[in-house]
Formats: sequence, C-alpha cells, structure tokens
Amino acid sequence: MQRLLLTIDKISTLVGQFFAWLIVGLTALISWEVFSRYVLGKPHGWMLDAQIMMYGVLFMMAGAYTLSKNGHVRGDVLYGFFPPRLQAGLDLTLYILFFIPGVIALIWAGYRYAGESWAINEHSNITADGPPIYPFKTVIPVAGAFLLLQGAAEIARCILCLKAGRWPSREEDVEEVDVDKLKAMVHVKDEDIAKLDDLVTGGARK
Repeated sequence: MQRLLLTIDKISTLVGQFFAWLIVGLTALISWEVFSRYVLGKPHGWMLDAQIMMYGVLFMMAGAYTLSKNGHVRGDVLYGFFPPRLQAGLDLTLYILFFIPGVIALIWAGYRYAGESWAINEHSNITADGPPIYPFKTVIPVAGAFLLLQGAAEIARCILCLKAGRWPSREEDVEEVDVDKLKAMVHVKDEDIAKLDDLVTGGARK
C-alpha cells in the first residue's frame, strides 16, 4: 500500500513539476509583449488571453501536486496540536463529505463544459481574433482527475493513520526553509549569530 501511495505522489509531483515550467513561458511571453508594445509599437490582441490561459493551466494542474505535499491551506493553529489519529479522523470526514463530491462535480461539469466548447469550436471573445479556448477548458476535467487520484491516496493515508497512530511517509520535494535545519546544515549556532550581531551593530555604533 505504501508503495502505491508513493507512486501516486510521484505522478502528482511529476505533473506539477512539468506544468511549473509554464511560469518560465509566462514570464517570457509577458516580457516580449512589453517590449513589443512599448518599443516596437506592435501590441498583440491575443496576448491577454494567452496569459490568462497559461496561468489558469498552471493553477489547475498544480492542485494534485500541492495536495500530495500536504500544502493546501488549513487552520494549523488548532490542527497542529491534535494527535495524528484525530487529525486523520477530521481529514477523512472532510474528504468524504466535501472533497470527493466537489471534485467529482468538477470533473463532470468540466467534461460537459469542455465538450460544448469543442462542439462549437469556441474562441475567446475578448478580442476580434481571439485564440481557441477549448483546449484550455479541456484542462478542467483532466486536472480534476489528477486531483481525485491524489485525493484517493490521501484518504488511504487517513485510514492507515487511524490504524497505526502515525502518518505514512510522503514523496519528498522542495520544502519551505526550516531555520533549525538550515542552522544544523551549515553548522551555525545561536551563539555564533549573537556574536556576529554584536560585531555588526558594534561596528555600526563606532
């Protein structure tokens, strides 16, 4: 079971990392448009649509990745003090009552939404020559499917935690900076930081 959960984590991670490159493309696209508009005097009417769609794809396809890293927003002020079994029980209840129905509704509605868009060869109406948006709308059910897969893994984790009393491990990736770990990694102690602070502030006073 643990191997299966880590495999699902890996899939979500690879998908998230792949679509994260859209940030580079989006930055390049915006930079080119600024140059083209203000230096060359040739703005592109479709540029706003392209920017919105690229950011939307990134946002949607990062959902499963964020869930696999346990990175979605929650009220950790109280949750963090709960024992693992209580955390798992709360998570399991919320997954069953809200997450699963919501994501299934997203997939179903997104599938119909995308299907109608393909049927009429829908283009953006922001500009006269707006780009096609049916590929963009197709991302909605696809992102929902990845999110549902990762959600199933999270439900399994909750059940395992309820049985064992501790959370199963996760696929590791980039994490927020932990100051204590960083100090240990570079072999720096609080006393060293205090001495350096005294040296810097003392030098400033002189």
